[in-house]
Amino acid sequence: MTGLFSEPTQHEAPEPLEGPVVATVIGGTIVWFALFLAQLPFYGWFDDHGHTWWLWTCLAGGGLGFIGIWYVRKRDAAIKRAQADAEAAPRPDQSPAPSAD
Repeated sequence: MTGLFSEPTQHEAPEPLEGPVVATVIGGTIVWFALFLAQLPFYGWFDDHGHTWWLWTCLAGGGLGFIGIWYVRKRDAAIKRAQADAEAAPRPDQSPAPSAD
C-alpha cells in the first residue's frame, strides 16, 4: 500500500545545474538595487503604512548580492584553475618524456 505513511523510495540525486552563475548573481543584485532605488522616493508612503521593510529588504538583497558576486567569482576562478591543472597534469596512461641525458 502506498500512502501518506509508507516508506519513501530512494532516488539518485540529480547532477547539479551549471550555468552562467556569475551573470545571474550580478543580474539579481542589479534588480534588488533597482527596486530599492525605485521605492526610495515613496519612503513616506511606506512609512505611513508600515511597509518600510520593503525598502530594507531590497537594500539587504542588493548588499547580500555583493557578497554573492564576490563568492561566485572566487568559485568560478577556482573551478577554472582546477580544470587547467587537471588538463596540465600528466595522465597515468602516458609515460613521462625521456630525458635528453
